Amino acid sequence: MQNRQMVYRYIRENGPVSKQDIVVALQLSLPTVTQNLEYLKKQGLIDASRKIKHTGGRNATAYTYIKNAKTAIGVSLTANHMSVVAVDLSGEVIGLVREKAVFDLGDETYLKKLGETVELVKETAGISTERLLGVGISVPGFISDDGEEVTYGRTLGFTGRKREEIARYIPYRHFLVHDSYAAGCMESWENHRITNAFYISLGNSIGGTVIIQNEIYQGDSRKGGEIGHMTVVPSGGKTCYCGKKGCFDTVCRATNLDTYTDGNLEEFFLRLKQGDKKAEKMWKEYLNHLSLAIHNIRMLFDGSIILGGYVGAYIGDYMELLCQKVDARNPFGDKAEQYLLECRYKVEAVAAGAAIFYVDRFLKSI
Repeated sequence: MQNRQMVYRYIRENGPVSKQDIVVALQLSLPTVTQNLEYLKKQGLIDASRKIKHTGGRNATAYTYIKNAKTAIGVSLTANHMSVVAVDLSGEVIGLVREKAVFDLGDETYLKKLGETVELVKETAGISTERLLGVGISVPGFISDDGEEVTYGRTLGFTGRKREEIARYIPYRHFLVHDSYAAGCMESWENHRITNAFYISLGNSIGGTVIIQNEIYQGDSRKGGEIGHMTVVPSGGKTCYCGKKGCFDTVCRATNLDTYTDGNLEEFFLRLKQGDKKAEKMWKEYLNHLSLAIHNIRMLFDGSIILGGYVGAYIGDYMELLCQKVDARNPFGDKAEQYLLECRYKVEAVAAGAAIFYVDRFLKSI
């Protein structure tokens, strides 16, 4: 299996390639490469219908991998929306539907709509049931070790809900995943240069993901990276949904900004660019709190820090200012511009990350 994975990975990363290219690059015997190529062709994972043109002699067979040989679907459930995406083996989104829907697991209509939206994405993306690896469902809450139950869902009041209940109308293999972990996984998948990093999800609630050696570290009780509940305002802070006061979530959630623009975050950043004084004041306060969290994470992990989520998708134009604020706190002289990164995956990262778990599992099983 190891040789087969090496051959397939080489084709994915370098194709189109010839058989001889693979033999030389991987230092494998010709019979071994031939055997594994035949297996991959039979599984429908690679294409051998084209030729590599040479200036002399016979043209060699060109091997490429088939991106849509297998696909996965990912779901992101939030307070007011459900997003469903389909991704292929390259991680590319090949189908997307985002629907307004008030989160209510007690409403049969809501659950049916979830199933219908999954079917809609499957159909519009042209995915056959045989090619569908499964459906990953991301939720803003902690999941039990066996993946069957939401152990902490106070953000939307769904603690104790079961996987089978949430996915009642999804007739395919499925599993639950914490939304921050899904987004962090997608970012790690997109950016192969990342080995160790901390992903901050700046959404309607705050979450985080610890990435160590390209793997998600969840901690002893699956709460690793949960920076939303770090106390950043020791006294007099706002009450968090968790019931405590002064949590990081209360000062850096995206809703702190888009409340000014009736829930439209894009409009907030448009006004900010236009020099709106109130937007500028809100943004300055936001960055002050965010820079404190970034500094503390850097002191703890001494690795890259990635800013994602709804706010992370817009933060590119303000990275220089944010880096200055972080550097002002750092006593060691290393510059934030060297380790502070904006997310690369800006569209439905949570839903795509929920799907990529299935893709990753499949690629490791070839």
